[in-house]
Amino acid sequence: MESQPLSLRDIHLPDAIGWWPPAMGWWLIALFIPLLCWFVIRLFKRLTRNTALKTGKKILTEIQQDTALDDIEKLSKISELIRRVAISIAPRNETASLTGLDWLQYLDSTMKDSPFTQGTGRCLANAHYQQTASIEIDIPLLISLCEDWLKAQKENKK
Repeated sequence: MESQPLSLRDIHLPDAIGWWPPAMGWWLIALFIPLLCWFVIRLFKRLTRNTALKTGKKILTEIQQDTALDDIEKLSKISELIRRVAISIAPRNETASLTGLDWLQYLDSTMKDSPFTQGTGRCLANAHYQQTASIEIDIPLLISLCEDWLKAQKENKK
């Protein structure tokens, strides 16, 4: 008896794997990367904000304890410090261009009452540009007000 050849086909390779739909791992990576970017940006903003507030408190204490400065110099340094902190914790385009009453209203926006527009903080509007004090400046009260403002910024996270 003779064996008849079987009609078998040659070995077939499977079809190539298509690129769509991606595997589950790629979907997870696609979700994880934007989430990671959001988290890093948020962490950076928080660290920058906290650093600005801590440094502001430290420099304010140094200004208060510096006996070599007169009241006008202290007022100028306090005004500069508060502006630098405000620019560091808020968007630059909202705070950098503010002057006069607008600046004082911005400072009041996170405080109870209106201590900058109607209280001790009025001198931050333009008195620091003057060579001599045309009004009586209560530096300890102004420093206390600025400390309260820094505390309000820490509590008022945006």
